[in-house]
Amino acid sequence: MSEFLQHLINMLVLGGTYALLGIGLTLIFGIMNVVNFTHGVLYTFGAYIMFIVVQQLGLNFFLALPVAVLAGWLLGAAIELTLLRPLRGSDIDTTMLVMIGAWIAMQSGTLWIWGGVAKSVATPFPEAPLVLGSVSVSWLRLFVLAAAAMLILVTYLLINKTSLGRAMRATFQDHDTASLMGVNVDMIYTSTFAIGSSLAAAAGALLGPVYVIFPQMGDLAAVKAFAIVILGGLGNITGAVIGGFILALAEELGAGYVSSGYRDAMGFLIIIAVLIFRPTGLFARAERVG
Repeated sequence: MSEFLQHLINMLVLGGTYALLGIGLTLIFGIMNVVNFTHGVLYTFGAYIMFIVVQQLGLNFFLALPVAVLAGWLLGAAIELTLLRPLRGSDIDTTMLVMIGAWIAMQSGTLWIWGGVAKSVATPFPEAPLVLGSVSVSWLRLFVLAAAAMLILVTYLLINKTSLGRAMRATFQDHDTASLMGVNVDMIYTSTFAIGSSLAAAAGALLGPVYVIFPQMGDLAAVKAFAIVILGGLGNITGAVIGGFILALAEELGAGYVSSGYRDAMGFLIIIAVLIFRPTGLFARAERVG
């Protein structure tokens, strides 16, 4: 029983960061109909921003997370303005090819700048874990869980309680009608891509100190983000959150009770099953509503 509780705690930590990845990706696809292949590179970017702020600049560890979120927002806005806005109205195949090219170029640039040697980030948390009965969890992982939960809540409030969120939800429904009603659709597209990018960067900044940082770390994260979106249903933010925790639970139980070598495979077995029996996702809606 204690082993199962330990896996549940690990699932919560992973699930929170997976949910951030899934929310960002489903926001971008739901509003812009763009398959964002740079999502994994933005995840890596957030991890390297954490490394720069903490290790190279020597600034406060807790300051690094909002800096990574802001940097991800700015990079996402730049990608949308320079690459996607000129392609507005192009077919999805052209957009996908451009985003694949951006992914390869950005990852190669990361490798050129930092090299292939993995980096680590020092944290202010004690090495001794918090012990609760037969279950233990590191203070760093608790911080990751709390920060991920806070970012998910902030995103929910942004989408559902602000004028920007109302405009985004209107664009979810019908961008042409939203434009006729006075919504600046171009601004919404830029904001959406920037927000989605900042969430991916936040996930990388949170998990970077937990593991190690290297240029290709975002590849598997991007694949998992797509899997989460498939689980939750395209354009469904709540589904992306639930899908993130489902994927994390499958990975933890698979690693704990089958083999750690099959950790990543277990989640994708669920994806295959979902695609066979419910191709629209577990929580798909008939309409695109945030």
